[in-house]
Amino acid sequence: MTKKHFIIFLILISTAISAQLSSVTNKTSYPFWINMPDNIEKSDKLPILFFLHGKSLSGTDLEKVKRYGVLKAIRKGRKIPAIVIAPQLAGGGWSAQKLLEILDYIQSNYKTDKNRVYVCGMSLGGYGSLEFAGKYPNRIAAAVAICVGGIVSDACNLSKIPIWIQHGDADKAVNISESYKIFNAIKTCNKNSNTIMTVIKGGSHSSVENLFHQEAIYDWMFSQTK
Repeated sequence: MTKKHFIIFLILISTAISAQLSSVTNKTSYPFWINMPDNIEKSDKLPILFFLHGKSLSGTDLEKVKRYGVLKAIRKGRKIPAIVIAPQLAGGGWSAQKLLEILDYIQSNYKTDKNRVYVCGMSLGGYGSLEFAGKYPNRIAAAVAICVGGIVSDACNLSKIPIWIQHGDADKAVNISESYKIFNAIKTCNKNSNTIMTVIKGGSHSSVENLFHQEAIYDWMFSQTK
């Protein structure tokens, strides 16, 4: 294979991998990426997975959202059997109401399983995930929040759905005590809630991004349903 043919081959491979990814702007308050899974049957009602980024990916360049997390995992070959939604925050904190706006848009325009809506994120995106789930627990099947804290007043709502909180014990950006605070608040509200707290030994604020490239969080989320 000549160098020219090899370059063409790489372009074709790249195009095939990203063929299901497209951007949506000017439809909801947040612009977002949407990634459709391969081999969709017309009768399929698909789960929805939100990925909420951290502060470093905020802005007005939607390309930034691909730098880490679920979209990066997809780019590296991970197959996710759900409609993946990755919005971008211009600045400040995530708004649960604006995320609900996207969810309503997707459920109105695509054939989806309303009993299987998931949200995950890390850092600021983890806070947003817990706020989204805490404000609208009737719409969310499960949430994964990495290196985060949460709004204690949402704890009883969060106790109604499966939550998996993960935090590195070497995190210097967000102290692990923040995760313990919301975890303990949820358990105080309902000691039998399906809420998991996992401490990642030696995990820093950035190294826990690796969790998005492993099977565990996806297997766990997709096993939950309303």
